[in-house]
Amino acid sequence: MNNAALTSPKEIEELIDRVLGGARISPVEARELYNLPLNELGALADHRRNLAKRAAYGGRGERVVTYIVDRNVNYTNVCNVYCKFCAFYRTEKDADHYVLSLEQLGEKLAELSAIGGVQVLLQGGHHPKLGMDHYIEMLSFIRERFPKINIHGFSPPEFHHFSKVFGMPVVEVLREFKQAGLGSVPGGGGEILVDRVRNRIAPLKANSDEWLGVMEAAHGLGLRSSATMMFGHVETLDDRLEHLQRLRDLQDRTGGFTAFICWTFQPENTVLKAEAVGSAEYLRMQALSRIFLDNIENLQSSWVTQGPKIGQLALRFGANDFGSVMMEENVVSKAGTSYRLQVEEIERLIREAGYEARQRTTHYEFVDRVA
Repeated sequence: MNNAALTSPKEIEELIDRVLGGARISPVEARELYNLPLNELGALADHRRNLAKRAAYGGRGERVVTYIVDRNVNYTNVCNVYCKFCAFYRTEKDADHYVLSLEQLGEKLAELSAIGGVQVLLQGGHHPKLGMDHYIEMLSFIRERFPKINIHGFSPPEFHHFSKVFGMPVVEVLREFKQAGLGSVPGGGGEILVDRVRNRIAPLKANSDEWLGVMEAAHGLGLRSSATMMFGHVETLDDRLEHLQRLRDLQDRTGGFTAFICWTFQPENTVLKAEAVGSAEYLRMQALSRIFLDNIENLQSSWVTQGPKIGQLALRFGANDFGSVMMEENVVSKAGTSYRLQVEEIERLIREAGYEARQRTTHYEFVDRVA
């Protein structure tokens, strides 16, 4: 199909038929789908979700919704990129700045291990003074003390920052970190992968090509990753679609993304002033992402920002994963949004929506629940 806008009902009908058949869509076609009634777009996304999970799991695979037991550990809140949308960062001059000690880290991971946790999401600010030895010691400590816990650590902007501070190419930093125990890379810091937008909201942070370059290097070393999008601030719909296109293009080359997670900008306590978009817009973009990202198998529901009920509803708008129990969360909560769920609550929400709840690993393998 060409890139001209679709105008006739027949063309829209044909596009819907192609979506139902599992065909790849263009950004122009995605714009047309975006304008469908929300319930119709949701139904198309749910269909595409079921196609993907049936192919992955077979049989009743489309009825399975996964989740993971992990903990989000922010090893430092010191950061020198001052993102306008972030309420978490501190400078070394702030009284409440910190860097976790190995003892503090061990206490947090012992609590995680006690409830059967399988992953630590390890992220922090861009600390200007921590050297390579600090991070290698931290990774080695976790690997040796907690060998059953996967280290899902350090977003692409962090790796770009490390490269500058350590004076090393990104791929070499990744290689050293992997050898020390890093198991996978989270997709944080993606925001919108359009430099015009990034220059407005986080001008000192890694640009779009740098973010994607870190991910391509990680995938090349066998480190798989998630991908993210934070929307609802200064970007346009076309910016969101360019973001999705760049993720899809990279996935075509590497196959390294395990999952995609999108969420809306949380404006409270941040410098960036933008009117918050509502849950309907979140569900619309969740659904559109499922259809457009035909090569990323798993989509997570963002109940951490939207709340449990919208998170549950997102399972009918393309999501097949309920994310994490979020044993600890410090970044979004600083922006005024704080939700917490236990394993039992997550499983209840999944069952109430008509699905079978299954715990998983970072790589979406099923694990038995720890009683």
